[in-house]
Amino acid sequence: MVESSHKQASQGRAQRTWLQRWQRRIGQRWYALTQPRLMQAAMQQELAAQIIASEAQHQGQIAVYVERELPGHYVLADQTARERAVVLFGKLGVWDTEFNNGVLIYLLEAEHAIEIVADRGVLACTHEADWAAIADKLGQLLQTGQVALGLQLAIAEVSALLRLHFPRAADAPAGLGNEVPDLPGAWD
Repeated sequence: MVESSHKQASQGRAQRTWLQRWQRRIGQRWYALTQPRLMQAAMQQELAAQIIASEAQHQGQIAVYVERELPGHYVLADQTARERAVVLFGKLGVWDTEFNNGVLIYLLEAEHAIEIVADRGVLACTHEADWAAIADKLGQLLQTGQVALGLQLAIAEVSALLRLHFPRAADAPAGLGNEVPDLPGAWD
């Protein structure tokens, strides 16, 4: 079972009206059409190299996914960034690692949302405060326009937790067990 890295956004939220959902959808579309992308191709390659180097040091799996806006059907169904991150956690296979030690770092640009989804093996040996601290630092750096630095730091901090709790055996080949795509996803 996938647990929340911080409180579920859907808990205690009031349902939006039909009009509010359409306004949210239009706001996200407007953002996607008028704002530059956070994730550029060169940054994707740099982050992929960092993830590959990180995964050579532990048995965990790290995925990064940056999305400009929620798919329209998510907005109209009044779903949250958290719900989308959990779905992507499954679609990307992050949940399906041998030791249940996958972590997804998800950014939803249009809503300035950061979600970190960790699998049950990771959650069993970490604390919610660990994930909240990573998300907070990433958020602070994103607010100052330091996207690459923020994502690099988030990956490094997730990697440190995975090295602590899921160290790679000294004699294990570096590429062994790569179960999740290393190239960060970035889609409109």
